[in-house]
Amino acid sequence: MEDEIVIASSPTDAGISCFDLQSGAEHLRYRTCASPPHSLISVGGRYLAASQVRDAAANSGSVFYWSWNKPQVEVKCFPSEPITALVCDDEGSFIIGGGVSGDIYIWQAATGRLLKKWHAHYRAVSCLVYVDQSTLISGAEDGCIRVWSLLMIFDNIRRNEAKHLFEYSFSEHSLRVTDIVIGHGGCNAIIISASEDRTCKVWSLSKGKLLRNIVFPSIIDAIALDPGEHVFYAGGRDGKIYIAALHAQPTSTSNYGLHIIGTLSDHSKAVTCLTFAVNGHLLVSGSEDGMIRVWDTRSRNIIRILKHAKGPVNNLLVIRRPPSLYPRTSMHSQSRRPGALVPPPLEKYTNSTDDNSDVKAVIIPQADSEIPFHASYISTCTMASQIKELEQQGSSGATEMEMERLKLDCKRATQMLQQWKKMYENLNQFCVNELLDGDQSRGPTA
Repeated sequence: MEDEIVIASSPTDAGISCFDLQSGAEHLRYRTCASPPHSLISVGGRYLAASQVRDAAANSGSVFYWSWNKPQVEVKCFPSEPITALVCDDEGSFIIGGGVSGDIYIWQAATGRLLKKWHAHYRAVSCLVYVDQSTLISGAEDGCIRVWSLLMIFDNIRRNEAKHLFEYSFSEHSLRVTDIVIGHGGCNAIIISASEDRTCKVWSLSKGKLLRNIVFPSIIDAIALDPGEHVFYAGGRDGKIYIAALHAQPTSTSNYGLHIIGTLSDHSKAVTCLTFAVNGHLLVSGSEDGMIRVWDTRSRNIIRILKHAKGPVNNLLVIRRPPSLYPRTSMHSQSRRPGALVPPPLEKYTNSTDDNSDVKAVIIPQADSEIPFHASYISTCTMASQIKELEQQGSSGATEMEMERLKLDCKRATQMLQQWKKMYENLNQFCVNELLDGDQSRGPTA
């Protein structure tokens, strides 16, 4: 079993629990957290963030940050509206939030700067999935699922020319979208969505078409896709976890419906969240009964039960354990660092009065990829400013690590800008030469 931790939060003010997946021991309990579903994230493994929505009708909400080794909230952010869904990229460079108004926000994690905001849905955003460096998927209470190109969102010229910002808009669900997962096929991946209309739908990301519709005996609030993508697991409000086949032919022999081949059943109340451990065969489920169960999907048996502090569980993360959570006496103590550097709060508004104003950003190439560019937008001016601030703060383990990372990112960004400048100059010279050659071949004009 991998060295992983299970992190759980609640919609009531029950804090955040952190357990060792292997032993079941509780590491730390983070205080003061009342998060809606799909709003607890680990930002690049450096710190935790969770949205707080205590009174959405009053248009009040916040986002809290915790460093790994402190139970108290370290930073409180106050966006312009309650944030009902949160997600971030794998590196923790950007935090993306969906609001009760249906707007989506993109912040730069290291600085808190609000980079982009756009109106995505007619009702509150209920879930967000970051696919890769260029694609975002959102689901909402209006029953709609939309696929967004981040390249389009950051390109003001294309935005102004386009009839709509989304790549695809799926409106086949009749009620609120409760969860979305995506496969591992890149642009050819499948999307699976769940809704309060008691269906899960399978979509093609490349074709933008509905592939399969599966009706369940109960409302489904959570789904998890098996790493092999042969089946997916759907957590119902009846306490059952349904197993649905993706490739099997419809059968009339199932007790639950077409494509549903079995269940995992032990929760006494609704199953609210599902996620897989890194090894791919351990499924972790959270429920309104306050219990977290770890299932071996090969034997369909429970191998561990964890109890949240109090109240129901509505968010689950399974991640590799950060160094700051290792005991001081362990073999890792030699390399133990102070708590992660928690960044400034998220901005409420963009610096410009125009939400669609351009952001000075560059696209940094991946060192280990043959693809020349991807959509990791980093502001070189912001990075240079942050490096200067870190240098003024003095040296510490976390500060030095963050400063070195920023220096490397800034160096790569500067190199890319120089490459683009050279490419532009060469292209410009080529066009000029073509024009001159064409004029000379035609001879003098009268």
